[in-house]
Amino acid sequence: MKHEDLLRVCLQNLLRRKSRTILTVLGVLIGCCSIVIMVSLGIGMKESQEKLLAELGDLTIITVTAPQKGHGKKKLDDKLLKTIRELDGVEGVTPKLGFDAYTCRLLAGPGNRYVADWSMLAGLDTAQMDKMGYQLTDGNYPAAQGEVALGQYFAYNFRDTLRPEGANTINRWDSGMDEEGRLLPPPDAYFDPLKQPLTLEVTGADGSTFKVPLKPVGAVKEDNAKGYETSDGVMMSVADLQALLKRAGGGRTNPNASASAYDSILVKVSGIKQVDPVETAIKNLGYSTESMESIRKPMEKEARQKQLMLGGLGAISLIVAALGITNTMIMSISERTKEIGVMKSLGCYVYDIRVLFLAEAGAIGFIGGIIGCVISFVISLIINLVSLGPDPGNLLPAILGGEGITRVSVIPPWLYLFAVVFSIFIGLGSGYYPANKAVQVPALEAIKSD
Repeated sequence: MKHEDLLRVCLQNLLRRKSRTILTVLGVLIGCCSIVIMVSLGIGMKESQEKLLAELGDLTIITVTAPQKGHGKKKLDDKLLKTIRELDGVEGVTPKLGFDAYTCRLLAGPGNRYVADWSMLAGLDTAQMDKMGYQLTDGNYPAAQGEVALGQYFAYNFRDTLRPEGANTINRWDSGMDEEGRLLPPPDAYFDPLKQPLTLEVTGADGSTFKVPLKPVGAVKEDNAKGYETSDGVMMSVADLQALLKRAGGGRTNPNASASAYDSILVKVSGIKQVDPVETAIKNLGYSTESMESIRKPMEKEARQKQLMLGGLGAISLIVAALGITNTMIMSISERTKEIGVMKSLGCYVYDIRVLFLAEAGAIGFIGGIIGCVISFVISLIINLVSLGPDPGNLLPAILGGEGITRVSVIPPWLYLFAVVFSIFIGLGSGYYPANKAVQVPALEAIKSD
């Protein structure tokens, strides 16, 4: 039997009992919708968790610290930096130095009108800031001696010395929240720190103070995974901070004689999947590590379990639909026994008869799967629009998502393909027994039957 003849006969047989075919397809349709929607809710939950973690900071950053706080044999030095840079999957590496051992304050504006009584200073390999994923909100990365980058909310550390006590600071949290519970942009600070002279005043180990002019050239977006200095601190080159430490300590670069060369090392890997192997490799070198992986992994495992559970519930509906296909095909064989006998008498191959019934069952699964995917798309769109708000402007975000958009239901293209293929296999599996039953009917008995 030719393929076009097979297709024509298959369609004729399905249309012969329209109401029964429609009801059977409806069962597959409901099962397909159940799988797609249930799995999409699980994927949406996973996407929401990933966005929540991303708000906490860069997920591909690993912080390396020395065991025993640097008092053992393992040191955070240039040799270790070179070793880490050679690891597979590492995109950027920077040492990190702090200035916590000394008291400092910052002066800004004409006549040092604005004063920050405390600020976090961090020394980095400024040449690596771009590779490390530091995002600029304004200006450029530090490149020359004396140049610094400022945290995103650096200006809110300052008080205005010409204003009365209690009314001389601006709280960036006073902006409030919008209707969806998201923080509104903070109020304007007293001044733009990139456009005002900035001076660092340090109190050294001997109690004396000295001032160092700083040249802010850029502002960095807040990222707590890289350090709180990205929020309201100052970032400068390691060499500049080491010079400050030496001057504040009266000639000693580090106030803790037994400490490591650096306080910590930040490692940027190429992707989330590289975090675990790189972190393991660094631990094998004898160093301690911290990353978002310890938080992300349990959340991902929980999301996967819920996704499997929801998909399993949807699959039950499709399995029930499979029983409907089996029943439909058995009834079809009972009604077409004489037809089967005639086909055999005319020399039709057993293979063709089996393929005919399997094609009918597979077609039911295919049609149900396609319609189920279309309806699933509409249901998913409605769920997301209800979540985001029935605004016409939310139509595309509800379908495609986007930055700052959290969808409840997410249907990737592979899920549609899986649902259709799974529906076809369910149809073929359900039609296998009836198809075998059809080919086992003796030709003479089939012709005699009414």
